[in-house]
Amino acid sequence: MSAPIVVAVSRDAEHRFSKPNADEIELIAGLGVAGDAHAGVTVQHLSRVAADPTQPNLRQVHLIHAELHDEVREQGFEVAPGQLGENITTRGLDLLSLPRGTVLRIGPRAVVEVTGLRNPCAQIDGFEDGLLKQVVYRDDEGALIRRAGIMSIVLTGGPVRPGDTVSVELPAEPHLPLDRV
Repeated sequence: MSAPIVVAVSRDAEHRFSKPNADEIELIAGLGVAGDAHAGVTVQHLSRVAADPTQPNLRQVHLIHAELHDEVREQGFEVAPGQLGENITTRGLDLLSLPRGTVLRIGPRAVVEVTGLRNPCAQIDGFEDGLLKQVVYRDDEGALIRRAGIMSIVLTGGPVRPGDTVSVELPAEPHLPLDRV
């Protein structure tokens, strides 16, 4: 089996739902993606800023697995990398199964630590009606399932480009499951 890879990178200086693809993004330790509206030491997501602007930014870099795009495409939705607001789109890595604290080494130097799950909101239906039900729903036991990617903080900065490999370092046990951040 081949190593997980980056298939696309995206950033946007404005707070918009989708982010345009780029040839390269630069991760900055402790801040996030250079030139992205969500970069910062404290929370930058507008609804979270309104609630408490002093919260630490645990959502510096948003990652989504391209396999999610494939799955929703099979349900009739057209979603391309960056369109759900992610900074890094990967392939070959089950992001949602990673425990909190997992370290991802991306490309030649960048290192991020997984902080939790993205909590998808109704804006997703504004992008494509009905898509929200594909990325957040309740399973047969009533548990809430979030599939719209994971959030992370930047430990070591560096460039990230499509084609870069991703390696995974699991934290010490016991592994803590991801929850929304």
